[in-house]
Amino acid sequence: MTRHSSVALLCAAALALGGCATAVPPVEVTRFHNAVPNWAPETRYAIATAPLDGPGTGMPSLEWNSYRTAVDQQLQRQGLVAAGSNERAPLLVRIAFERSEEPREGRRSPVSVGVGGSTGSYGSGVGLGIGLNLGGGPKRMADLQLSVRIDDAATGQALWEGRALAAVPVKAPASQPSLAAAKLAEALFKDFPGESGRTISVK
Repeated sequence: MTRHSSVALLCAAALALGGCATAVPPVEVTRFHNAVPNWAPETRYAIATAPLDGPGTGMPSLEWNSYRTAVDQQLQRQGLVAAGSNERAPLLVRIAFERSEEPREGRRSPVSVGVGGSTGSYGSGVGLGIGLNLGGGPKRMADLQLSVRIDDAATGQALWEGRALAAVPVKAPASQPSLAAAKLAEALFKDFPGESGRTISVK
């Protein structure tokens, strides 16, 4: 009986570990806007080729394209339409992302984002944890961050701004650019435009 119980526990642990290898961790999202955006359906937008000022400067173009595609899809789900190459768009969208890798030992990092100087904060320990010590030291984690700002193209005024953050094991499928971009963009635009100044966790 004891032997059967031990086998059952080992099987349960193996299933748990397998789930963590493929699970997408929660994403912490903060949005800011001065007023609920009231642009009409099918309003045109253009995505700037230059990155949003900040930590994403100098980003690899191939990975940036994954985030651009993911943001594009989310904007269109909001009823906006991508402008043609020779078409003037009233909305200008700027995108940036940041990826950093390091062993995780439980830490918190400040993040500032806002329209008009607002500030948000997040805890980077958003990954899932299991109380099993299999050796090998701490998992190497990737901190992922997507930032998007929608400006009035004519005035340059920020109309809406948001930032999504997640921490995933480097070797997990969720850390791959296409999957990470899709998850962060989906979380960022969930219930758009979102409550200004509030940080939420999106699973």
